Amino acid sequence: MTWDRSVWLIPLLAGCGGNLGAAYDVGTGTPAPDVFACVRDSLRTVGFRQTSNDVDDYRLTAVRYDDEARRADVQFRRLVERLEFEVAPGTGEAMTRVTATAKTFAELATQRGPTEQQEKTSQSTREAAESLMKKCTSPVDSTQVPG
Repeated sequence: MTWDRSVWLIPLLAGCGGNLGAAYDVGTGTPAPDVFACVRDSLRTVGFRQTSNDVDDYRLTAVRYDDEARRADVQFRRLVERLEFEVAPGTGEAMTRVTATAKTFAELATQRGPTEQQEKTSQSTREAAESLMKKCTSPVDSTQVPG
């Protein structure tokens, strides 16, 4: 009978893991280098700092620390908000496909050093990712370009 119980336990545990990150996937008619440059140049406007940059594959990551967050846990240090962007060639009508992932981690001070535990993505991190996606995937209005 032990085996029968474990059969029900595996799907239950698998469902509890869930994806805690918020993912966004948008197709646009703007060329990949332009979208990538827009994302890279706009990170500071939403309060993030670039941590990695792969210009060959058009990928970058950014981080923002929330030192004002408080928890009842004595090991809690701060919240770490991360954004990951990947710009790739699109298919069909979309010239470029942009994928963004927003994640939030709780940074803890443990005996073995700083440790991060992923949490549900914070609203401010979601809004930052959505803002950058909207800004950098919108088509350029040629009537607004000077010259």
